[in-house]
Amino acid sequence: MLKEWETLKMRTTNSKSMADEFVKGFGILSGAGLIWMILAGWYRTPSFGGKQLTAEVSPASNIYEQMAYLIMDAMFWFMILGPLTFWVLIPLGRQLYAGYQARGQ
Repeated sequence: MLKEWETLKMRTTNSKSMADEFVKGFGILSGAGLIWMILAGWYRTPSFGGKQLTAEVSPASNIYEQMAYLIMDAMFWFMILGPLTFWVLIPLGRQLYAGYQARGQ
């Protein structure tokens, strides 16, 4: 007789759902990465001979630069945490929920 863990390992996953999660994560990675690279290229590249995309930003002189700095930082973290959520946390949650349901039966 198989133990509960072996039955969880043998259970098939919904490949359509997994492909959807991958595409969502990849879309977030691509879109947020593109926006971050554009803004970082504008505000974090003082010269092409020095640091590029990682240099310190100058103090914001107006509200539009402040908004750009905020969006740039938000897109960086969205680029990191968005795919992590769709590629790791959501599948992990589904596996844990499936295990919880299997244990309850």
